[in-house]
Amino acid sequence: MTVDAHQEKLNFQAEVKQLLDIVVHSLYSNKEIFLRELISNASDAIDKLRFEALSDPALYESHSDLSIRVSFDNKARTITISDNGIGMSRDEAMENLGTIAKSGTREFLSHLTGDQKKDTHLIGQFGVGFYSSFIVADKVTVISRRAGLGHEHGVSWESKGDGEYTIANVEKATRGTDIILHLKEGEDDFLNEWRLRTIITKYSDHLSLPILMLKHTEDGKETTEWETVNKATALWTLPKNKISDEQYQEFYKHIAHDFENPLAWTHHKIEGGNIDYSCLLFIPHHAPFDLWQRESHHGLKLYVQRVFIMDKVEQFLPQYLRFMRGVLDTTALPLNISREILQDHPSIPKLRAALVRHTLDLLDRLAKDEPEKYKAFWKEFGNVLKEGPAEDFANRERVSKLLRFATTHSTELNQDVSLADYVSRMKPKQTKIYYITADSANAARFSPHLEIFHKNNIEVLLLTDRIDEWVVSHLPEFEGKALQSVAKGDLPLDELSSKDEAEIKKDEKVEHEQKQAYDELLTKIKGILGDKVKEVRLSHRLTTSPSCLVRDQNALGPQMERLLKAAGQTVTESQSILELNPDHAIIKTLHKELSPEKLAEWTYLLYDQAVLAEGSALPDPATFVQRMNKLWMESL
Repeated sequence: MTVDAHQEKLNFQAEVKQLLDIVVHSLYSNKEIFLRELISNASDAIDKLRFEALSDPALYESHSDLSIRVSFDNKARTITISDNGIGMSRDEAMENLGTIAKSGTREFLSHLTGDQKKDTHLIGQFGVGFYSSFIVADKVTVISRRAGLGHEHGVSWESKGDGEYTIANVEKATRGTDIILHLKEGEDDFLNEWRLRTIITKYSDHLSLPILMLKHTEDGKETTEWETVNKATALWTLPKNKISDEQYQEFYKHIAHDFENPLAWTHHKIEGGNIDYSCLLFIPHHAPFDLWQRESHHGLKLYVQRVFIMDKVEQFLPQYLRFMRGVLDTTALPLNISREILQDHPSIPKLRAALVRHTLDLLDRLAKDEPEKYKAFWKEFGNVLKEGPAEDFANRERVSKLLRFATTHSTELNQDVSLADYVSRMKPKQTKIYYITADSANAARFSPHLEIFHKNNIEVLLLTDRIDEWVVSHLPEFEGKALQSVAKGDLPLDELSSKDEAEIKKDEKVEHEQKQAYDELLTKIKGILGDKVKEVRLSHRLTTSPSCLVRDQNALGPQMERLLKAAGQTVTESQSILELNPDHAIIKTLHKELSPEKLAEWTYLLYDQAVLAEGSALPDPATFVQRMNKLWMESL
């Protein structure tokens, strides 16, 4: 290897330096994973070569046998992992090894706590394979040449993991990458053929590429003959009864670059139908840090006839299932397929429908047979699955059965109640599924809109996630039962009350008399509030509060209005209806003769209280405080 004079000493990106320190200390208890991560990266590099060589076979440079080689040198105390994959140019080495280009890196780092156990799964989801080298090495040398470039365009990258690295041009006869680990003192355990073979078979047996090591004689002497250490058979092509749980778990860690086992998986091989394919789908244990970043790409690894084509292919699963990881191998697509052709290929809808079905079947099984696992899934991915009813009309009913909510049935406020659970507890005369949306659990639980439901022991869904109002707008009914907001429209007294017909008629008579008695007051209050409200009327929602605001049945809820405004959209605000409780002492007092000034003060106060109770912000909080103080002083 010849090094030219064009050598530079550069500093790591600040985020790399911070991440490197955390990786080394958080993953130190499981040092051997460095080999898994480097072999996994080498496998990815070979996959990329295969893909680019589909359109440019010259990249193989007359050497199409692809493999990964692992060797060690006792005297030099080094371990070398070599691949003949796509390799790197000088610029690519600087970009891939000295910086982290991932969006959301700073946000990710801000979530790291210094607690090694908690940080480990976060680091795994972020993907830091190469930097795990520094767990066992105090110096790492990378020698690489990109396929298709001349021998003189090799690059040497070297660092001691101390915040800086050197990079130089070198001559390299073969394409691909060699990573040389100069081991720290005390890490000689890894300078052992049996130890390295054990790690490879433990973590990388499933790789379809051969991983080679030099043969040794019976007395331990190294020969010049390379032999395959792993089985080198694509895992998804094997019969399910030939694959152990441990093999599935290690395969997941390879494709997802995760350090944790998956929560669950499903494996299918379909032949002889209208479309042939194999798929292996995994649910991660934890959500990746970039799950909610729009610019991030999620999806499956695509193979065609066992040849890797591309990574993170999003066409096979809808966005609400973007948390799934896995591989799809099919004969239904051409080897030279591109992302552009994928958009219009006639096999895509069939493959997509099949993969969605397999995923929903897996979730159904978890919900039914392993409720604790489903609870863990829901905690991580529930808000993503809630996008389903809006995005996937064909599977809306299936997805709706998988949704979970907090309800007034429990004081714990856990999202563990299915719509089927709710329906099973409905009152005999109840025809609707009632819900309330709010910005927080307490705002929902203590809303005045729930008072009549508490009184009659009718369960209400408490929807407090930002996406919830969007969900119910695309989920009008479940099993023939309409979903109804407790803060919209009018409420059917006969459905809510457990009273008999005679008692209901008696209540209706009282209500009629109250309407007549309060008609003049309601007219005055409407005149005071003007365009602030659409209407003022008596309420049969309220039992202890004096007032609340109600929207028309088809109007946007206040939570959705606030979300749209926050997103910069122009929103035509809905005029609410002010409902007053005729049995409340304040309303009874207002019914007496009051001066116009006093009535106006109390009217604005009741309106502002109702605005606060629905979770909205007051347009003029200072005036509200002044009114409150004035009324307190008068009462004193």
